[in-house]
Amino acid sequence: MSSEVGARRDAKKLVRSPSGLRMVPEHRAFGSPFGLEEPQWVPDKECPRCMQCDTKFDFLTRKHHCRRCGKCFCDKCCSQKVALRRMCFVDPVRQCAPCALVSHREAEFYDRQLKLLLSGATFLVTFGNAEKSDTMVCRLSSNQRFLLLDGDSRHEVEVARIAAVQMLTEGFPPGGGNARATGMTLQYTAPGAEGVTQLKLMAGEDANGSRRQATAWLVAMHKAAKLLYESRDQ
Repeated sequence: MSSEVGARRDAKKLVRSPSGLRMVPEHRAFGSPFGLEEPQWVPDKECPRCMQCDTKFDFLTRKHHCRRCGKCFCDKCCSQKVALRRMCFVDPVRQCAPCALVSHREAEFYDRQLKLLLSGATFLVTFGNAEKSDTMVCRLSSNQRFLLLDGDSRHEVEVARIAAVQMLTEGFPPGGGNARATGMTLQYTAPGAEGVTQLKLMAGEDANGSRRQATAWLVAMHKAAKLLYESRDQ
């Protein structure tokens, strides 16, 4: 992919919707696979009362729409303004309490896990049923659309084509707790290929002989997969 084509694909524009300002991809087809479309608002005429507390709307009690679910609420039930990055809003937007809770949880992904995925980590990579594993650095592309694998060769996996993710773990810490992540298998559909292709990532050592970065990357990718599946269900 040339730098000029890549720049066009990553180009963004500022748009205004009834919900607020959004910085969206100039070409919709190149949007993040983790993104969500704005919901349709429940028409004013269909919500004479708050959909949470049942308070009747009148001259003093105004109605507000949650920017995440599109439902209609009174100010008390829809007073929080929270960042909603999955819809590309520039500023925090009004959300009902349940939606605000979800958006707060997602903020951790964008503040922490996404940065890990973009920076990448070292893995032993096995394609399909190959007997040999290659040492490669795996990272998420800047537009969040591809997993880029770099080593003696270079491969791209389109994130939207990932069908299943399974974490590989080993052992349990003394005193209980979660098992340690050691690897991951990804099943995806490759363009022009029949059936599903499997990719296996096993945590490799970085320049300091540590697997910590790779382990953190695996956990972040597992959370990214959950967002990906949620996006498809919307």
